[in-house]
Order: sequence, then structure tokens, then C-alpha cells
Amino acid sequence: MNMQQQGGQSPMNFAQPPEILSTKDFLYIEDMLSWNLEVIKKAHAYASLCQDQDVIQAMNRTCQIHIRNYQSILNHLGKHVQTTATAGGMAQ
Repeated sequence: MNMQQQGGQSPMNFAQPPEILSTKDFLYIEDMLSWNLEVIKKAHAYASLCQDQDVIQAMNRTCQIHIRNYQSILNHLGKHVQTTATAGGMAQ
């Protein structure tokens, strides 16, 4: 049974994602930042406790990957905020 038959509502199909972020979007983004930060902290802590250089290098690479992920999310948010502010859609 499709959505039209169930409630008379058609699903929303976007050619592009909407230019707004919902509360749910922000909460998910906050979770993504937290997950990456947690991995960065743990990998750094494990690297400082290890004696094996291979493990230390692996932990350092893990840190770098998650730092890039974290920065990528922040950069994307920064672009969204700048675009929204330029378009006049953001309260000052």
C-alpha cells in the first residue's frame, strides 16, 4: 500500500535538499561531531600508552582521519551558515 492510499499525502521528493536544517538534522550533526571527537581522544590516548610503533602509527592515522572528518563537517556547516546569512534567512 503506498502513502497516497494510506493517508492521502504524497511523499516529498526534492530535486535538491532543502536549504534549511531541522532540529533532527542539527542533533544528528551534533552526534557526528561527538563520535569523531570521541575517536580522536581515544586514539590519541591509546597512542600515548602504546610501545609498539606500528600501533602508534595506526592510532595517529586514525586521529588524522577523524580530525579531517570533524573539520569537514564544520566546514560544511560554516558554508551553510554563510549561505543562509547571505540570503537573509538567518536571524541576527
